[in-house]
Amino acid sequence: MPRTLLEPRFQVEHLSILDSEGTLDTALEPKLAPDELRALWRAMLLGRRLDERMVRLQRQGRIGTFAPLKGQEASQIGSVAALRTTDWMVPSFRETAAMIWRGWPIERLLLFFAGYLEGGQPAPAQHDLPVTIPVATQLPHAVGLAYAAQYRGDDAVVMVYFGDGATSEGDFHEALNFAGVWQVPVVFVCQNNQWAISVPLKKQTHSRTLAQKAHAYGVPGLQVDGNDVLAVRVAAGEAVARARAGQGPTLLECITYRLGVHTTADDPTKYRSEEEVAAWERKDPLTRFRAYLEGRGLLEAGLEETLDAEIAEAVRRFEATPPADALAMFDHVYAEPPAHLVAQREELARRLAANPAAPPADSDAVPPDATPMRGQRLTRR
Repeated sequence: MPRTLLEPRFQVEHLSILDSEGTLDTALEPKLAPDELRALWRAMLLGRRLDERMVRLQRQGRIGTFAPLKGQEASQIGSVAALRTTDWMVPSFRETAAMIWRGWPIERLLLFFAGYLEGGQPAPAQHDLPVTIPVATQLPHAVGLAYAAQYRGDDAVVMVYFGDGATSEGDFHEALNFAGVWQVPVVFVCQNNQWAISVPLKKQTHSRTLAQKAHAYGVPGLQVDGNDVLAVRVAAGEAVARARAGQGPTLLECITYRLGVHTTADDPTKYRSEEEVAAWERKDPLTRFRAYLEGRGLLEAGLEETLDAEIAEAVRRFEATPPADALAMFDHVYAEPPAHLVAQREELARRLAANPAAPPADSDAVPPDATPMRGQRLTRR
């Protein structure tokens, strides 16, 4: 019997509108209102300025380890801007900019990275999940949310974020398969920043792209210039509209780069070259979008100073937050707490009443060059 061609060779498209040289493809330029363009720029710049401030706070011992986002602002803001407030956003651990766009107060994010459980709690009406640290575990959760929306007849769309390293996990493939079979309204946003901590992309997959992995599950896959906020906005808008119309999931591979450390416990000089970083710095998403807006006369004077003041006020509120209620550790575990936990709670309550906590120490007392030792546990006093 002759061999029969069942599936013609698939194609993977790459979308770029505003390249790193500032060249604009006017035929593809989206017709975004000036107010939306300004909002995109403000959110990207706020993400960058906050990221830089958080690194200083961590080095001073005022927050714990976190994952900086520098270089990935366009991938996050261009995609999350396509959502409605009634849609769902599911982050991993680097989506600070996207979470601020969705309404997370800066001080709440700082609380989270200072070890406060309350910092990871979304507002009651907020359609977001909290930060997810284990790699790729949030992907099946996102598909479950999308399945629930589909089952209830909602028009909500779910957008879930992850990195290139997550595509090496079984959760990624399980989530893509489930989403494809059930055609649920979910948009997978892979921020391919080239490195899974110290493992380069070439050691994770032999595929030319990550977007093509979607085709195995009957899902559309598109690669987009992740440092081009216009291209990401267009691609995400199309994927969200398709999901909302009942046409199923999409995988977006945003080609970007982590300009900083993987986390503040990482030293990337051990595994990547200065030349590589410098090459990607020339593709900085903020640099090219600033030039685009300047050419259109849409830059707001003094915005950097305004954002720095906003961040400083959020840091003040964060450091003025009283200590967490220690008794809360007993809540939300059992519908009917067992007797031994009831006894432990009562004992702790008696001890707390007998020995009130001392007032928080002045944060300015922390030396500006105090860098935690490796493995040191950080607690905000």
